[in-house]
Amino acid sequence: MNEDLIKAFLKEKNIFAVVGASRDPRKYGYQVYKDLKNAGYEVYPVNPNAREILGDKCYPSLESLPVKPDVVDLVVPPKITEVVVKTCKKLGIKKVWMQPGSESEMAINFCRKNGMDVIHGVCVMVERRSRQK
Repeated sequence: MNEDLIKAFLKEKNIFAVVGASRDPRKYGYQVYKDLKNAGYEVYPVNPNAREILGDKCYPSLESLPVKPDVVDLVVPPKITEVVVKTCKKLGIKKVWMQPGSESEMAINFCRKNGMDVIHGVCVMVERRSRQK
């Protein structure tokens, strides 16, 4: 994976949306959200089936967020990822991070064809922690 691209995604000023954030501490959607929040990022949980996660309001969709995120981190099945990347394009979101297991060739190719930066095959938590000073 491109080191410069990962660094650009992990800039402290970036606002994250975690699509597939979960209330269940055993799920990656919970762990990713909590990790980014604890690292000091402005981060929004997105899950149509949850009202709040870790005491924060949870949003049903990217369209319902109060701000446009810089990075959308996907922790959902590939078929959902394929729908969400189209929403990202519509909203003008240019950075998409597909957690391992959420990616599909179709979604990756869609991002590339539409001028969106995409990271896949690596975990945001692992990459963020490996770069801590």
